[in-house]
Amino acid sequence: MAAQFGRRLRRGATTTAVAAAAVAALSASQAPATPQTGTAGDRTAADATPSGDGAATGNSPYYTDLPPLNTPNKPGSSVNLPVTGSAEAGIPASILAAYKKAEQDLASTDAACRLPWQLLAAIGKVESGQARGGKVDANGTTFSPILGPALNGQGFALIKDTDGGAYDGDATHDRAVGPMQFIPSTWATWGQDGNGDGRKDPNNIYDAALAAGRYLCAGTRDLSLAADLDRAVLSYNHSTEYLRTVRSWFDFYNRGTHEVPDGTGVLPAGTDSGTTSPSPSPSTGSPTPSPDPTPSKPGGGGSATPSPDPSPTPPATTKPPTTKPTPSPSETFGSLENAGTGILSATAGDAFAERVTVRARNMLGATLAGTQVTFTVVGDTDTRFEGGKSTVTLRTGAGGTATAPALTAGEKPGAFRVTAVAGTTVPRALSFPAKVVARVADTVTRTGDTALTAAPGTAFADRVEIRTTYKGTGVADTAVTATMITDAETPAENDKGPYFKDANGEPVRTLDLKSGDDGVLTLPEIFADGTEGTFTLRLTTASGATLTVELKVEAPAA
Repeated sequence: MAAQFGRRLRRGATTTAVAAAAVAALSASQAPATPQTGTAGDRTAADATPSGDGAATGNSPYYTDLPPLNTPNKPGSSVNLPVTGSAEAGIPASILAAYKKAEQDLASTDAACRLPWQLLAAIGKVESGQARGGKVDANGTTFSPILGPALNGQGFALIKDTDGGAYDGDATHDRAVGPMQFIPSTWATWGQDGNGDGRKDPNNIYDAALAAGRYLCAGTRDLSLAADLDRAVLSYNHSTEYLRTVRSWFDFYNRGTHEVPDGTGVLPAGTDSGTTSPSPSPSTGSPTPSPDPTPSKPGGGGSATPSPDPSPTPPATTKPPTTKPTPSPSETFGSLENAGTGILSATAGDAFAERVTVRARNMLGATLAGTQVTFTVVGDTDTRFEGGKSTVTLRTGAGGTATAPALTAGEKPGAFRVTAVAGTTVPRALSFPAKVVARVADTVTRTGDTALTAAPGTAFADRVEIRTTYKGTGVADTAVTATMITDAETPAENDKGPYFKDANGEPVRTLDLKSGDDGVLTLPEIFADGTEGTFTLRLTTASGATLTVELKVEAPAA
């Protein structure tokens, strides 16, 4: 196999002008993928064309192996060959099926794009080595996540976390995920359900292949045109070297390929859990000249005979490299599961009754102690763990469980999530929905205790002031209904006695009001008609909190 064991490229500073020049050179040197039939000008874009700065992969590293120089089959042969041919031309069965299904789906929904499945195969080859040689289950999901390095700006692009670690297990920076290496923010926009299981999973080859196809077909691209195909590939990873590599595999697969069993595909050089570390560059310095092997003759040309070194340097001993022992399956983290976390809901300002609890298991399915778990509050919320932290890292105990600190609801109502992430080589993540509901008044009280009396036909001298509270804290904007009633046991609106006045000055005995800041509400002025006696004013909130106030109407003493 003629492979290039080069470095995996990082996001560079290639300008648009350089990229355009490289694309022009490539277009001039390579034949179009398929006949250039039709034009793309009459097609309406369903989505905006991705820009180079918003590349699907975040310009993550990729495999730079090149196809062998020998072609899979003689020119002009079918691209749907039987299970024969060179190893490099073999594509795992599930992976190949996913690419062809994506081509069919796009042909029915976006025929003007003319997406060839060989382009998906070329991108899948350089991004993940065809899902690590086809290591997927019966549904097309990789047995373990394929993750790129953290995009932390240290040799790669700087992309801070956008998904709370839900897809990539990293709550600090984003990582490219899955066989087509989408970054989480791009997957949130372009993710697809390619296998019809109701989920959009970047680690599923059917979902990822369809998403990659739609991404490449964005706008009015016609991929049968060489220029549009080049633009599409550059939008996936904005690098001219990436374009050359993808183009090489695209041409290779166009000459012929065949199906091989899942898990038997040829892996790229340096494959390591779905990523490849950069290989050291060869030295570019000039070689040191070798000494003249012919010693000077004694007495010749006045040269003295060289004397032997009285203390020759002993040969250096090479210390064998120390290798860390590989942990056994019973010591290796395998999975993370919910350990009985209930519904996460609380009223603003309260502590959550439930706490997030997870359980770690090893590769054999037994519980695993000592596993590091990071809990993170994610979303537009001011809810925090005890101590005001939004991220807490703990280790599982003897039973393999770890319980996050108690959550305290903030003042902002709404939904958010709590994520739990464990594992380093192959991270696992769980996401728990949570919500904060606004306070609702549970008590209505008077702010004073002055007796409320009035003579017939006059106004009450004192105004009624109340306060609506929840666990002693005032609740503003609480709806309150004030009604003059006949009897507290069987309340009905009274038709005589004290009353309020409406906007027209007419007597009314029921008003709908709302509390102000800190839950305080001062009722309008109350008037007495000509009927003497003791009457009842009832105040009720929508949550059921009730208060009754006594009103007396009596003539002044003689």
